[in-house]
Amino acid sequence: ATILLTEAPAPKVRDRQTGEIAKDAMTGEALMTVGVVYIDEGESSLIQVTVAESGVTEGLTVGAPVSLPGLVARPWQSVFNGRERHGIAYRATAVAPGAFSMAQAG
Repeated sequence: ATILLTEAPAPKVRDRQTGEIAKDAMTGEALMTVGVVYIDEGESSLIQVTVAESGVTEGLTVGAPVSLPGLVARPWQSVFNGRERHGIAYRATAVAPGAFSMAQAG
């Protein structure tokens, strides 16, 4: 699999009306999101990955390969304005320049 950075790290907004930045529930650290394209066997997916601010490595370049150590996918669902929504939330311990290997996803 190949993972390429498509969007530079940006603060994860918890409340769009107030501009409040999302924090890690355990550490209180600010959270960031990065956009990546995950390419595997000719299939590709655009995903947003949440990373704690301290896990964002210097030297990231949009379009370049990145590694996402500790990458985890968790399904979620909620009801908003009477409508059910669901999806998959992606979280990694870090985002760093370099090639991604499946061994890091374990």
